[in-house]
Amino acid sequence: MLNPARLTALLVAISFAVGLNLYVTVAALGLLARFQVLELPAGLALLGHTWVIAVAIGLSVVEAVADKIPYADLVWNALHTFVRVPAAALLAYQASNALSPGERAMVTVGAAVVAGVSHAAKSSARVAVSATPEPVSNVVLSTSEDVAAAGITWLATVHPFAAAGLVVAMMVVIGLLVRKVVRGIRTGLARLRGGPSVAGESRRMGARS
Repeated sequence: MLNPARLTALLVAISFAVGLNLYVTVAALGLLARFQVLELPAGLALLGHTWVIAVAIGLSVVEAVADKIPYADLVWNALHTFVRVPAAALLAYQASNALSPGERAMVTVGAAVVAGVSHAAKSSARVAVSATPEPVSNVVLSTSEDVAAAGITWLATVHPFAAAGLVVAMMVVIGLLVRKVVRGIRTGLARLRGGPSVAGESRRMGARS
């Protein structure tokens, strides 16, 4: 379980889950360790303690409530920009103490990046959903994120490479969506300035050819 490849795959998946919901991820890791489904790396043994599990579950409940209230969820997620990403880096750093200093540094930075991408995607979805007048979409999105965080964490403990592959695929999709949104924003700005839009320019070039 603790060879470098499996450990890296495990941390990639867990870091993505942390970006979605830190407390659900920590609670899931602690419970899996407590029921001997997962042998935590020595640096993460603290997560299996009863008080850590209890605090994580309590904070999960708090987040479950805050995350389902329109606009309150935006404030909550904005504040957690300074919690989730550093927490993912800390978990990776503690878990990788058996690696070389260079490998440990790479794993720590990689965990922060993965958690940052996951958190940014979650926050962006929150902004879009909070604009809707009904609360149902907030509840559905929040519940989906919590289930995804717990599911990815569990999958990482039994099939770390599959979990890491799933996370990489989701990050690629997120990157493509971000690229599409940025392109749409640029097109909109071009139209506001009265210049030719990207789509209009493409149509004209196609007509000439």
